Formats: sequence, C-alpha cells, structure tokens
Amino acid sequence: MDSSRALVVEDDADISSVLVETLQAAGFKVDIARDGRSAISACQANEPDLVTLDLTLPQMDGIEVARRIREQSDCYIMIVSARADEIDRLIGLEVGADDYMLKPFSPRELRARVAALFRRPRTGVETSAAGSADSPGASPETRSFIACGAGLVVHPERREVEIAGNVVDLTRIEYDVLELLARNLGRVCTREEMVRSIWSSELAHDQHLVDVHVANLRAKLRKHDPVTWIHTVRSIGYRLDYAGDSNGSRPSGGASPTARLDWAKEQFRP
Repeated sequence: MDSSRALVVEDDADISSVLVETLQAAGFKVDIARDGRSAISACQANEPDLVTLDLTLPQMDGIEVARRIREQSDCYIMIVSARADEIDRLIGLEVGADDYMLKPFSPRELRARVAALFRRPRTGVETSAAGSADSPGASPETRSFIACGAGLVVHPERREVEIAGNVVDLTRIEYDVLELLARNLGRVCTREEMVRSIWSSELAHDQHLVDVHVANLRAKLRKHDPVTWIHTVRSIGYRLDYAGDSNGSRPSGGASPTARLDWAKEQFRP
C-alpha cells in the first residue's frame, strides 16, 4: 500500500487524527476533509484509493457523499460511523460502500479490514454500450465482476467466487449454478431452466441434480458467512437475492442510484 492514497472524511479532530495515524502507519499518503462537500472535491482532485467516511457530516450527509463518490470513482469506501442502526449500514452498502465500521473502533481492526479490502483488487473496467463495469447503470453481463451484497462477489472472467475477500472453493458445477443465479439477481430461475443452462436439454427431466448442487453450494457459502443468499421458491426453483434479502424486489442493476436508495430505505426500515 506504499503508493496508495487515502482520504479521511471526519469532522471530529480527535477521531480524524487516529484515522490518519493508522492509515499512515499502513503506508498510505493521507488527505483530510472535514465536511461532505470538501470530501467530494478532494476525491475529484486527489483520486484516492481508499476513503474512510463518517456519516454525520456538516453540509452533506455521509450517505449522499458515498453515493456521489461512487458515481465518479471505484475507490474503496469504508464507512466509520457511530450510527449503529441496521438501516444505516444497509443503505451505506447499497449506495456503494465496501465496508462499515462502528465507532469506537480498534485501529488494529481498521488496518485489518483495509488490508482485506485491498486483497480484493478491482478487476478493471469493461466498457460497452451499457456502460462501464463500475457504473451504477451497468448490467451484470457488462461488469467484470458481479457484486451480490454482503461481501459476495462473482468473477466470471476467472471463474472465482469471493466472500469478504476469501476465495470459496467450489466445483465447476457449483460455480456454474452460482454464476447463473448471480446473473439473474432477484429473479427466480426454474429448475428446468437451470438444468438446460448448466447441463443439457437431455437431462432436463432430472431436476434433482439442481437440488443436490444447490445444497452443497449453500453449505460452502455458509462456511464463510451465515448470510442466506440463495432462496428456495417452492415447486419452482431458486433465487439469489442481494445481500440475503428475501423479498426479491430489489431494483435491477440498471436502476438509478436514487431508485436503489429509495428501495433500500423502504425495505430495511425498522
């Protein structure tokens, strides 16, 4: 990380000092912003690799800051906030943050989490008529990775699946099942559809194949995180939901950031 740059967005001088010292000790060159508008300007000017972001800021709420930063940058965003409500965490992750830490925090844990983020390097940008890989409007088919929420990321180009930066050991079929569900995030895939896509039309009658591999896949995912991504739709098939959400109503990847934020506020309201 010796060549990496970080932006600390924090209006409390004492907390800002701890963040700066921690990141400098990890090898970052660190800039500071004390309010939301300054944070956006600093991000445009300095192009940081990492942003630590408080949510309660002068001039602009941290959620809006995260949304605007994500529109212009693929830097890692770590929210560091005293706001412990689940809705704040979920909306923060929904608008583009990569991780969320509560105050008071351990500098050692902060460094460990930052290191974990940087072990999941961005895979670059693939451009097409639909947009870039990291743009909010890009569809799963045009991205270089498919983010499924709660740290689950599918990398089609290298056929790898990660949870919080850790590679999940999957068989070829288990990976194919997960990628198919990820490319249809929030939509039910029937067992027959899954067999035809992954195996062949000759095996379409043997839909028990799907159940066996989904069971094995779920078990392997749970070894890394208890979140439930894959849901059974009785007598029909399976659906992979963003960050384990079970209602399947999440807006598609092509929805605007505002629409996705509105959805998150409604779905995760206490």
